[in-house]
Amino acid sequence: MAKCASASYALVFLLCFMHAADAILDPADFLALQSIRKALQDMPGSQFFSSWDFTADPCTFSGVYCDSDRVIALNLGDPKAGSPGLTGRLHSAIGKLSALAELTVVPGRVYGSLPDSLSELKNLRFLGVSRNFISGEIPAKLGELRSLRTVDLSYNQLTGRIPATVGSLPELTNLILCHNRLSGSIPRFDSRTLTRLDLKHNGLSGSVGPNSLPPSLQYLSLAWNQLSGPMDRPLSRLEQLNYLDLSLNHFTGPIPAPVFSFPLTNLQLERNEFSGPVQPVDQVSISTVDLSYNRLSGEISPMLASVQNLYLNNNRFTGRVPASFVERLLDASIQILYLQHNYLTGIEISPTAVIPERSSLCLQYNCMVPPVETPCPFRAGTQKTRPTDQCN
Repeated sequence: MAKCASASYALVFLLCFMHAADAILDPADFLALQSIRKALQDMPGSQFFSSWDFTADPCTFSGVYCDSDRVIALNLGDPKAGSPGLTGRLHSAIGKLSALAELTVVPGRVYGSLPDSLSELKNLRFLGVSRNFISGEIPAKLGELRSLRTVDLSYNQLTGRIPATVGSLPELTNLILCHNRLSGSIPRFDSRTLTRLDLKHNGLSGSVGPNSLPPSLQYLSLAWNQLSGPMDRPLSRLEQLNYLDLSLNHFTGPIPAPVFSFPLTNLQLERNEFSGPVQPVDQVSISTVDLSYNRLSGEISPMLASVQNLYLNNNRFTGRVPASFVERLLDASIQILYLQHNYLTGIEISPTAVIPERSSLCLQYNCMVPPVETPCPFRAGTQKTRPTDQCN
C-alpha cells in the first residue's frame, strides 16, 4: 500500500510540475525522454542536449517534434553537416513513445544493440541509425512494424542474418544495410513499393532466389559480398532499375540481354564469374558498363559501342573489335575503352591515329600486336601480346 501511495504521489507531483512549466506532453512520453537523455551524451563539440531542460516544455527541445501531447518524431543529434554527434546507448524507453513515426540518430559514437522495444512503435515509418557503432543482430520484431517505409542502419557493426520478417514488411520503400557484418542469405522481399535495396559490404552468401527481389526496385547494390549462383532470372524482372551494382561476388551464368535495355546510368558487374556471350538486343545507352574480371566470351557486340565508359578487360572475348568502336573512340564519344587481357585478334585503327586526350584505350595482352601505343592501367602488366600457344 505504501508503494502504491508513493507511486500515486509521484505521478500527481509530475502532473503538477508539468502544468506549472506550461508543458502539455503526455506523462509517458515525458518520462521516456528523460530516460533517453540519461543514456546519451553530447560528444565534444556538440551542443545538441543544451536545450533539453526538463523544467520547460519538451516539445521545444532540439530534435523533438510533437503533435498535440505526443512525440511523433525524434531526431537525436544535430543534423548539420560535420556535427560531432552523440555517444552512449539507445534506451529501451524509446518504445514508450507510442506515437513515434520517425526516429533518427545522427552519425556519432552511439553503441550497443538496437532495443527490442522498437517493436512497440507501431506507428514508426522511418528508422535511421547510420554511421554509429550499433552492434548485435537486427531485431526480428521489426517485422511487426507494418508501417515501416525506410530502414537505414548502414555503416554500423550489425551481425547475424537479415530477418525474413523485415522482408515481409508490406510498405517498405528503402532498406539500407550496407557496410555492416551481416551474414546468411538474402530473404524474399514482398513489398511492392521497395525501390532502394543497398546491402553492399557485408558477408552475405548463397544464391538470390528468382522471386526474392520485387519488380519495383530502382536501386540495387549487392556488391562486396560472397553471393553466388545465377542472376538471370532475378534480374530479368527488374525493368525499373536505374542503378545496379553486383560487383565483387561469385555470381555465375549469363548476363541476361534485357539488362542492357534497363534505364541504367551505371552497370557494375565486375569481378564475378559471369560467363557466356554478351548480346544486347539494341544500342546500349548506359554511361558506364563494367564487365571486367569475369569469364565472358564470344565476340564483342557492336551494340556496346554507344557506351561512354566500357570495361571489358580480363575476360575471354575473341574476334575483331567492331569498327564502330574505333569511330566513336576517335571522335571522343568513348572516353574509356579497356579491352586488355582477352583473346582479341584485331582492330581496324591506323597506327598514326590520334587518340583524343580525354579518351583512354588499352589493348595489350590479346592475340594481336596493338597497332597503336596507348597508356594502360598499371595492373595490365607489361606484356603486349599473349603467348602464341594461347591463341590457337
